[in-house]
Amino acid sequence: MAIRLYRAYTPGTRNRSVPKFDEIIRSKPERNLTSGKHPKQGRNNRGVITSRHRGGGHKRLYRTIDFLRNKKNISGKIKTIEYDPNRNAYICLTNYEDGQKKYILYPRGIKIGDTIISGPTSPISIGNTLPLTNIPLGTATHNIELTPGKGGQLVRAAGTVAKIIAKEGQLVTLRLPSGEIRLIPQKCLATIGQMGNVDANNLRIGKAGSKRWLGKRPKVRGVVMNPIDHPHGGGEGRVPIGRKKPLTPWGHPALGKRSRKNHKYSDTLILRRRIN
Repeated sequence: MAIRLYRAYTPGTRNRSVPKFDEIIRSKPERNLTSGKHPKQGRNNRGVITSRHRGGGHKRLYRTIDFLRNKKNISGKIKTIEYDPNRNAYICLTNYEDGQKKYILYPRGIKIGDTIISGPTSPISIGNTLPLTNIPLGTATHNIELTPGKGGQLVRAAGTVAKIIAKEGQLVTLRLPSGEIRLIPQKCLATIGQMGNVDANNLRIGKAGSKRWLGKRPKVRGVVMNPIDHPHGGGEGRVPIGRKKPLTPWGHPALGKRSRKNHKYSDTLILRRRIN
């Protein structure tokens, strides 16, 4: 993915960069594969804000993505590569031999007119989906299932990739993009290749308005609040936090505290925790 850089001809274009969308073929989605998306704006069913700093943003249509990839031994042809406002990865419209159309995640290197197929005997090529037991060691994969038949849940962000490093018994050892090494059942499906749009993390927002388009509202630091509003608040002028460790507005540990539950069912499947 190429990146377009701006000259600072306005304050909003200083240090701003956007994707060039060279790989995008069309902007209007397939109508039968879209649905309305209600913006929750960080509120629960009673209208109370439960997740701060969310709201506004541009109106979106949700594209229904085929994470299952369960059309076995039916080949499909890549028709378009499209932008999806609901994720930082691109998506592909696929026309299958039986006449059905589906969106899949865009693997890096796939082109218009390429053929993909799912099934245990599928060839090891970009975009094909196979059980982990049939994928060779060292192969780059994405859209990986955690439970057989549930659909891909891991490695779906732009530019991410997981590698198979070992097989033993009914389990496969994967190195995930976070650095975590984890065991996954061999019957789970995975798609060959790396996720596309690899430069998504190199973009620079440039101005606050771009964040508002994404549905992100402003944040206020706790140290500039009053002590009644935040544990970090109060003091004369610029003062440090003044506590042994940072806290959330409700007094819970923040900024680096691991929040994973103790004695979770999957603890025995994680061989090495993620790096950060």
